[in-house]
Amino acid sequence: MKHFDVAAGILCDSTGRVLITERLGGGPFHGLWEFPGGKIAPGESAYDALSRELTEELGIEITACSSFMNLRHEYEDRLVTIEFFLVSEWEREPAGCEGQALRWVQRERLDAGELLPADVPVVAALQQMES
Repeated sequence: MKHFDVAAGILCDSTGRVLITERLGGGPFHGLWEFPGGKIAPGESAYDALSRELTEELGIEITACSSFMNLRHEYEDRLVTIEFFLVSEWEREPAGCEGQALRWVQRERLDAGELLPADVPVVAALQQMES
């Protein structure tokens, strides 16, 4: 079974909303939503991967973030280990640089059913956070 290390960013704005992005491409998860990010390259730190991925996907530059949680999720064909970061400050307005749709959603209105299966525990953790 293939194993991937992934870094994902949870962009949080001053009103308590978080950014989710639509998953593009074929495959079983097409049309679901996710927290933006991607695979960590060999020799790359999780933070460096997050910074690179958010620049590529959203056109932003992270200026403040903190580690939020780590989890492992086993899909039918792969195992992913994901490090999630809370991103509280960034430069430029996020945009779908790869053609993906973006949505800002209040934390308490996040619908785990719309997100990738690996992101479901993150929704519960975010909804338990103090505003």
